[in-house]
Amino acid sequence: MFDPFRPRRSVLYMPGSNARALEKAKTLAADALILDLEDAVAASEKATARDLVMDAVRGGGYSKREVAIRINGLDTDHGMDDLRAACEAAPDAILIPKAQSAAMIEEIDTLMTDFGAPDSTQIWAMMETPLGVLHAEKVAMASTRLTVFIMGTNDLAEDLRARHTEDRLALIPHLTHCLLVARSYGMVAIDGVYNAFRDSEGFGKRCLQSQNLGFDGKTLIHPSQIDVCNQVFAPDSAAIEHAKAQIKAYEEAQEKGEGVAVLDGKIVENLHAEAARILLVRHNAIRSMEH
Repeated sequence: MFDPFRPRRSVLYMPGSNARALEKAKTLAADALILDLEDAVAASEKATARDLVMDAVRGGGYSKREVAIRINGLDTDHGMDDLRAACEAAPDAILIPKAQSAAMIEEIDTLMTDFGAPDSTQIWAMMETPLGVLHAEKVAMASTRLTVFIMGTNDLAEDLRARHTEDRLALIPHLTHCLLVARSYGMVAIDGVYNAFRDSEGFGKRCLQSQNLGFDGKTLIHPSQIDVCNQVFAPDSAAIEHAKAQIKAYEEAQEKGEGVAVLDGKIVENLHAEAARILLVRHNAIRSMEH
C-alpha cells in the first residue's frame, strides 16, 4: 500500500545500461532509486538495458529503498516492451515520461492490469511538459495507482523557453501548481534535478528552496548529492523538539478543556499539533530507513 510518509528525500536516477551502477545502488543512502531506461540510455542499448534492469529488480537486494523503473514513452519503439517487462518485474513503481493527459495515465493503468502488474506497483508521472503541467489535476485523478509527481525541470524549462537562473523564477509557478495538485490529492511531489553536481553549495541552496516550497524531496543525477539532500529534507533536532513541545502543550490544554495552547508566546491550535505529529511520523520513518 502507498505510504505518503515514506522517506523520498533523495531519489537517484541510475542508468539502466550500467550493470555496475545498478549493483552499486544497493549500497547508496538514497531513499529511492529510478532505474532509467529512457534519457540515460542510448538508442542502441535500450534492449540490453531493459534486460539488465529487470534482472536487477527481480534479484532484489535494494533493502528499504523504493525502486522505480522509468520506461520509454509508449509512442516510441521501446515503450510497450518496457512496460510489459516492468509489470512482470514488479518494482515499487513505474515512472511514465512526459505525462500530459488523463487518457495517457488511464491507458497505462489498463495495460498494467493486462500485463499482470501487482496492485502494489504504483504509477509515478514525469511532469515535464507545458501540457502536462496544464493538465496536472486531470492527470492526478486518472488512476488510483498514480501516487507521485516527478518534476522534469530540464525539459520543462526548454519547452517554456525559460532561462535557467539561480532563483528559478520562471519555473516557480509551474512547480507550485503541480505541488498544489499533489497535495490536493494526497500525492507526493519530488522536485527536479540540479545539473551542476559538483557544486555542493549551490545544490544545498536548491534543496533548501525545494523544501521551503513544500516538496518531499529531489531527484538526483549523482551519488555525491545524496548526503546533502537527505540532510536538508530531514527535520533537524530543534524542529523535532519543538514538535514534541507543541504536541505536549496542546494535549495539556485539551485536558483542561481549552481549545488552544500557548508555547513560547505563540498560539498552538489543532492544525499546529497535527503538523507536529506528521513531522514526527516523517522523522521516525527516516530513522527506520537508516537503521
